[in-house]
Amino acid sequence: MDADQDPRRDTDQLPAFEEIYARAGQDFGAIPWAALAANPVLVSWLDQQPSPTGDHALVIGCGLGDDAEEAARRGYRVTALDLSPTAIRHCHERFPRSAVDYHVADLFHLPARWNEAFSLVVEIRTLQSLPLPQRADAAAAIAATVRPGGQVFVRCLARDDGEPPVSRPWPVSRGELRGFIKAGLREAEFADQPAAEAHGRFFTAVYARPRGPELPERREST
Repeated sequence: MDADQDPRRDTDQLPAFEEIYARAGQDFGAIPWAALAANPVLVSWLDQQPSPTGDHALVIGCGLGDDAEEAARRGYRVTALDLSPTAIRHCHERFPRSAVDYHVADLFHLPARWNEAFSLVVEIRTLQSLPLPQRADAAAAIAATVRPGGQVFVRCLARDDGEPPVSRPWPVSRGELRGFIKAGLREAEFADQPAAEAHGRFFTAVYARPRGPELPERREST
């Protein structure tokens, strides 16, 4: 990224992602991150949560829509966004009767009505796709959508603080995740999953916006 390029401009990433989706056409196997199923770690986490009873959820960088559809299946009223128009078109084609409200949207220019509007926000693999100078602003933009008492679920490739990222997707450091805390959230859960076989090392974290003076309980696992 050029030194004078605005690091907040998510639209600078559009050609790369939109090109991948458009070039793949209906060959979803050509999209590296397309599993055509909800993320299993998210599914496991949702299994442990109370019934949403119609709570609003937001899925960041929804891709082909599987995580958004999983949340909707469980009873959330889901809004999902992606920067790629082709990705959103595929969501409508794959789930023509979906209750999910899909949007082509720029993370750094979200509608004002989404501010502190969601009980659950899902962020999987978006931060790791962004250049490092964008991550603090990205975390702040995501955090801004969480309502008091709400949570953001984060799943990303991991690296140590001070460890240089080698190639895209660029793993996320614990220090970069603290951007959610700087944006007013509290760390409620954190797990560092070591690399195993073909899978990389991952962080799974949950950040919560307190309802009031009491902080949410923090649970940590390894």
